[in-house]
Amino acid sequence: MSKTNEMEQRTERFIQVAVQLDERDDTKESLLELTELIKTAGADVVATVVQNRENIHPGTYIGKGKIEELAEMIAEYDADGVVCDDELSPAQLKNLEEELNCKVLDRTLVILDIFAARASTSEGKIQVEMAQLKYRMSRLAGLGLGLSMSRLGGGVGTRGPGEKKIEMDRRLIRDRIAQLRRELDEVVRHREVTRQQRKKTNIPVAAIVGYTNAGKSTLLNKLTEAGVLSENKLFATLDPTTRELVLPSRDRVLLTDTVGFIRKLPHHLIDAFKSTLEEAKYSDIIIHVVDASNSDMERQMEIVYETLQELGVQDKPVITLFNKCDKLDLEQPEAKPRDFKADKTIYISAKTGEGLEEFKNVIDEMLRDKKVYVEHCYDFSEAAKIQIIRQFGQLISEDYTPEGIVVKGYVPEEYLGRAGLDNRSKEEDNW
Repeated sequence: MSKTNEMEQRTERFIQVAVQLDERDDTKESLLELTELIKTAGADVVATVVQNRENIHPGTYIGKGKIEELAEMIAEYDADGVVCDDELSPAQLKNLEEELNCKVLDRTLVILDIFAARASTSEGKIQVEMAQLKYRMSRLAGLGLGLSMSRLGGGVGTRGPGEKKIEMDRRLIRDRIAQLRRELDEVVRHREVTRQQRKKTNIPVAAIVGYTNAGKSTLLNKLTEAGVLSENKLFATLDPTTRELVLPSRDRVLLTDTVGFIRKLPHHLIDAFKSTLEEAKYSDIIIHVVDASNSDMERQMEIVYETLQELGVQDKPVITLFNKCDKLDLEQPEAKPRDFKADKTIYISAKTGEGLEEFKNVIDEMLRDKKVYVEHCYDFSEAAKIQIIRQFGQLISEDYTPEGIVVKGYVPEEYLGRAGLDNRSKEEDNW
């Protein structure tokens, strides 16, 4: 193999850097996650540096002594650059690059890079580009090696551009963001039309949310044979997928898979993907998938609930599915995780199918609770109204008697009038 080919195929090598603050105790878990992010982006982590400080250094993220130590390690490990575990300010980015004379990336940039590689739909690509441009524009004055050498490069990230060049780049980026926003608004309008059409069919929607790599896509595939990409990688699925699930009652529900959440999720991404994540906001039920085998499970659950709150998702019934329970000994009471914020907790394995029948029955029960139980005798001339119960509710029984057609079932309150069952309570019916 020629030297040229060897160089082309060489995987980039990075040293990851973090600041441990006195009040923060999740640096170790955050760095483990950053390692996975860097691997997912296609690079290797060759070393880790952690500095204990009371505050992050405003100018260089880490202190001068640690920078000198880091410079020696870059040479020792033949590293291509460093990745910081927090989002860097423009000044920090520029100063670190000048001190280290190598590529400097931060956690946000790595996540954006992964999203850029994984977006497959036009909407996903628009959202990723918007997030990239917003990130880039906020850092124009501090751009240097990091962005010019990363996938986000392309002319804007040259070291030491003059003020005129910066202003021109800023204007070009603003124009591009405005164009992307118009395109995204069109997509959002289309999504709203689709949402309204779903509402007309009265098929309830359940949004699958959870930390990245918790098993959401595996669950959707197992339940509906959706064929969604399912890998043991962070952000394996980026674009949302909706599939229909037939429940034991023969009722139907739409399951929507959403992008996974992660600690320190860049606000650029939350803003850009708001239209996609709002599927959870407009759903009838939230299905929270948790990796029960993960030692950092409780913190991951907190991050999911914090992100949902930021998106304005509240007052929705929540079913928490503790996934990957085939890796736990559930016979031991202390091994059973809990979610006290959920309306219902179920222990499942999306891989083996364990617990999924119970899960489908629980969805049935939740949807049934939103309907009114009716017993009614229809005159034979009103037989067509029974179709309303079949279509929008749940028909339990239908008996033909000399007096008429006696039905028992559940009907959404808003369809009682169309079914000729105005103002019926759950307990009684005057027939």
